[in-house]
Amino acid sequence: MKTEILKKMPCRLGTTSYIIPADILPNLRFLADRVDDVELVLFESDAYSNLPARADVSEMAAIARANALSYTVHLPLDAWPGSRDEEVRRTSLEKWFRVMDLMAPLNPFGWIVHLNDPPETQADLPAWQDQCRKSLGEMARRVDPSLLCVETLSYDYAWAWPMAKETKCAVCLDVGHLVLNAYDVEAYCQTWLPHARVLHVHGVDPSGRDHAALTHLDKGLLKNLLGKLKSENAVPRVMTLEIFSREDLEASMEVLEGLLP
Repeated sequence: MKTEILKKMPCRLGTTSYIIPADILPNLRFLADRVDDVELVLFESDAYSNLPARADVSEMAAIARANALSYTVHLPLDAWPGSRDEEVRRTSLEKWFRVMDLMAPLNPFGWIVHLNDPPETQADLPAWQDQCRKSLGEMARRVDPSLLCVETLSYDYAWAWPMAKETKCAVCLDVGHLVLNAYDVEAYCQTWLPHARVLHVHGVDPSGRDHAALTHLDKGLLKNLLGKLKSENAVPRVMTLEIFSREDLEASMEVLEGLLP
């Protein structure tokens, strides 16, 4: 049975697939009645891969059906869709496409996309944007582009938005990244929340480490965000607590419980 807090939320509430110290499937079983959505944090590199077997994907789908659970899929981080080196860009997309093909049976609520490796100078910006535009366009021909959620990272999101908009992609508004990089959260919400399908919420602790519990996020900011989501509760959205321990999840749930009516 789902927890009471989920009934109070103005949108679907999720967290990551690494809350208990175990592989993805045990995490899904643990989380199935605690959240509405699980962000599947996937890796694929020469050194390490956590991509599930196809049989595991079938079990993941069964867990979702039995528990009214949805999934967002965080595509691997070690990819460079804006690289000026066409071979690097092509290899990066091929990695993402392998993941997308594998996870497609889950009918993900969203695919989380990082447009990594932004240019260091304004002069290099157009070339990076052209390559990112090309990559997003190729991805949009494989899946519904409204499910491709281009995440706010450390750079000014105005650099990424033109390509996301042109290819009809959605936004992943990462509030923790905004706080960490001292961006104006209110201004970002005004501009890009209407386009956001997924939000990532996490705190920044005194050492400067992000992906911390919501005890380290300003309560006024969080309450204001929940109010904005409530006013737009007809829009399908997931708010993911992007944290990585049971302790942080329980502490974050307590914070939300104290802010929700």
